[in-house]
Amino acid sequence: MNAITEIDTGVLQVLDLRVELPGQVDVVSGISFSLQAGEILGLVGESGSGKTTLATALLAHARRGARIVDGQVQVAGQALFSLEGEALRRARGSLIGYVAQDPATALNPALRIGHLLRETLAVHPSGLDRAAQQHRISETLRDVGLPQDPEFLRRFPHQLSGGQQQRVMLALAFVLRPRLIVLDEPTTALDVSTQAHILATLRRLCKSQGVAAVYVSHDLAVIKDLVDRVMVMYAGRIVEMASRDRLFSRPSHPYTRGLLGAIPDVAGRRELKAIAGHAPAPGQRPPGCSFGPRCERFSAACQALEPQLHALDVGHEVACIAPHVQPLQAIALAPIAIASAQIAPALLTISGLNVAYDRQVLFDITLQVQPGECLALVGESGSGKTSLARAVAGLGENAEGALSYAGRPLPLQSRQRDAGLRHQIQYIFQNPYRALNPRQTVYQTLSAPLEHFFKIKGAAARQRVDAVLERVSLPASVADVYPHSLSGGERQRVAIARALLCEPRLLICDEITSALDVSVQASILDLLRQLQREGLTLLFVTHDLGVVRAIADRVLVLKTGRVVEQGVVDEVLDRPQAAYTRALLEHSPSLG
Repeated sequence: MNAITEIDTGVLQVLDLRVELPGQVDVVSGISFSLQAGEILGLVGESGSGKTTLATALLAHARRGARIVDGQVQVAGQALFSLEGEALRRARGSLIGYVAQDPATALNPALRIGHLLRETLAVHPSGLDRAAQQHRISETLRDVGLPQDPEFLRRFPHQLSGGQQQRVMLALAFVLRPRLIVLDEPTTALDVSTQAHILATLRRLCKSQGVAAVYVSHDLAVIKDLVDRVMVMYAGRIVEMASRDRLFSRPSHPYTRGLLGAIPDVAGRRELKAIAGHAPAPGQRPPGCSFGPRCERFSAACQALEPQLHALDVGHEVACIAPHVQPLQAIALAPIAIASAQIAPALLTISGLNVAYDRQVLFDITLQVQPGECLALVGESGSGKTSLARAVAGLGENAEGALSYAGRPLPLQSRQRDAGLRHQIQYIFQNPYRALNPRQTVYQTLSAPLEHFFKIKGAAARQRVDAVLERVSLPASVADVYPHSLSGGERQRVAIARALLCEPRLLICDEITSALDVSVQASILDLLRQLQREGLTLLFVTHDLGVVRAIADRVLVLKTGRVVEQGVVDEVLDRPQAAYTRALLEHSPSLG
């Protein structure tokens, strides 16, 4: 990766930026940095660190209730905070592009792709005539790897895949030839192959067109091969900034090292260590170093004064009075259960399973899951992973084939299974924000399966709920709050707790860590490993091969509804036989 030279024209300058909530409570404060033409900056940190607040402030925007109260943002010499009304609207697009996290909600579902692109050019006059506009659209579509034919331009967003939708978002940003582009976690929901193509496209466009970029992410592994520099944020402050190579080889701030230590790596199974505690909310920062209460190196000196960014080396700044100087060391772990050593009868057997909706999505799937093991189902979006998981849970439709559970035939439909069987197979859904009833307290949510399956109510139910909350590392006080008061990681723990109250033998996890911060993900994976040690069997659906390496004993690879490879996880990931598996591994982000 070529470093940006100092002779390049400066595109972005940010000086002492401060965004506040009412009552002079700062969300971000003291933010200063600059970007050169073609330079890509990775902006990383946990949820609540201020990443998105900073990213949107670069467009002179603050969320409802917040205000930009101090500082400067200049893009190509234009002071954004001095612009108002029409001038600011024109700058957002022609000067600064923005790519949102979820293209499904960012794209107007009523407008065709061609109309979206033509409208973008029309509302930002560029002096191009109609023929030149059409040439610009065709050129941009080619640049982002999309078809340029009229048939594609007539499609609506819902007729595109997630990867195509995200490429359309890139096209809408780049068609105006902006000087700066801000991207807010644009690949979070994409499979590894699509993610790799999007990131490669973005890097090529930024370098070829000299566009500076700020890429927001909670996952350092995702941005490792994309960015030139990394800026780590915590509690609304910059705590470390360095070149990509320097930060990954010698992370200095304890928080940066904590983030890196929590990331599962496809290159090898290693210990994942979650960062203890939680980031402080605005207005609740402790005195001195905000990271102090979560830091293993915390001392009285850290509490005396808030550390400021200072140079540790050329191009490497850190806000810590006792930064690390040694490289981060990984600790290798062994699988919990080696499938080849299992001699007990299979807990779950699937024979000749076929599933069809408007088309067939699973073809003659046959597999076994041993008691106490974790079997991972992997593949790109559309490979059939979730359809297979839902069929096992009895939630699928139009399924044919034979299922056997604990040596007994298992009906394909959940409603045909007796209650004594249903509670033993539990499903945890991907989205923790939609998995819980917003009108019920956590206690109401957790006590419902106790009453339904076991007729347990009253004080006995409360005792069970308190015990299961402790088991998933949540305080008993969580039982009395509503889901909106919880973070994503806390909601996912509640969903796991609900499943555990049913006393399952088989737990089906459908992409349950894909939307979580890496530290929260590490704690969830550690919890699942502990449950597996206690005898729970896991069917784990994911597109993240790093997570597979961290938790699975065996892996089954699906492509367009067919099994292309399966085996012990280390054998499959270290010595893949199928070309498709090799491609997935090639596209998987790695810290190595």
